[in-house]
Amino acid sequence: MKAQRGASYWGIMIGIMLAVVVIKAALITWPAYWDNRLINASIEEKLRTSTSSDPAKFVQDLEQQFSLNNLRDVKAKDIMKVSNSGGGLVVQVDYEVRKNFMANVDLVVSFEKQFDQRALKAGGQ
Repeated sequence: MKAQRGASYWGIMIGIMLAVVVIKAALITWPAYWDNRLINASIEEKLRTSTSSDPAKFVQDLEQQFSLNNLRDVKAKDIMKVSNSGGGLVVQVDYEVRKNFMANVDLVVSFEKQFDQRALKAGGQ
């Protein structure tokens, strides 16, 4: 019966500390994932509705959309490469977000995705 007394004081404290670390990591990285979702939605919307095949105009329009969506930490020209490929735009997004976790420990979240205007327009109709 002595071996079945339940969790010790230290066992409960370690469990609570682990739960706090996991919750803190989730709260720190969640805004980066939310911003990435907004970035991807903005790119897809602009690619579906854009009639211009000029990469510079596309990036400029996307900067305005980022401003409307309150994405002030990222600049479209810094996180993506836009090229004109066979009558449609191809957007390659590649960036990382670094957030301080505690002391000198950082959490790094990396995002990479490619969008093809021709595929989006073909799938949307």
